[in-house]
Amino acid sequence: MSAPATGVGLGSTAQKELFCRRLVDTHRRWDPERLPWPRLDDDTLTRLRALPFWGEALGTERETADKITAYAATVADPLLREAIALQGFEEDRHARLLAVLMDRYAIRATPRSLAGLPADRYRAFVDAGYGECVDSFFAFGLFEVARQSGFFPEPLLRVIEPIVDEEARHIVFFANWEAFEQIGRQRHAKVVRGVRAIRYYVRAARRRVGAARSAGGSGFTAGGAAAVVRGLSARVFLQTCLRENARRLAAFDPRLLRPRLVPALVRIALRGRGDSTSA
Repeated sequence: MSAPATGVGLGSTAQKELFCRRLVDTHRRWDPERLPWPRLDDDTLTRLRALPFWGEALGTERETADKITAYAATVADPLLREAIALQGFEEDRHARLLAVLMDRYAIRATPRSLAGLPADRYRAFVDAGYGECVDSFFAFGLFEVARQSGFFPEPLLRVIEPIVDEEARHIVFFANWEAFEQIGRQRHAKVVRGVRAIRYYVRAARRRVGAARSAGGSGFTAGGAAAVVRGLSARVFLQTCLRENARRLAAFDPRLLRPRLVPALVRIALRGRGDSTSA
């Protein structure tokens, strides 16, 4: 899933302190209701209301928040419990931000039905973590495409930016938690952890394909990028995702792990298309 950390032993107390404190200490206080929501012109409102992903995005954030919060309540270690509960709070705040945005700009979209919490809260948390690693990679690119194209006005992008920033924090936290957890379960071999990661990534991909089909092909990033920039090629979008993923994750302590599999697969896909990008 990730490249090796340097200067800190995987599975050690030092690693746990590092990735937990990084999440907790960088938490920012903000209230969706009190953000500086801009007034939008009629053309921008029409574009926003036509986007196909609002219901899916809102449902995903609510479901993820529920899974993370439920798992946090089962964690015995105080520092891990604090960090995971904080992540759950931030995910719920993302859902509230989307709900406020939709209400403020009269965006009519019905959130998809939420699945009940699985009995296995640990597995639900792991599923949510791997799912975020997939979603965030493409969301980074979608956000930048929206910025470059001028599809969203800059004042609105500044309001939404906290979600994107926090998702980067969440996936770095999860990559480190996953390594720490697996080594704690005596799964030291990289190949064992790698097989587990692939299995969960496949599960995440299947769920997202299913969600896109149920929404008529309007997945959050797949439908979103095409709706934001008409005629946007898959190659350009994937290149943008790679660059933005690298840029956002470069800001983290080099001793922290980063999710690596999705970027690696995208690079392979681009090389297969004759693209030599090194992002």
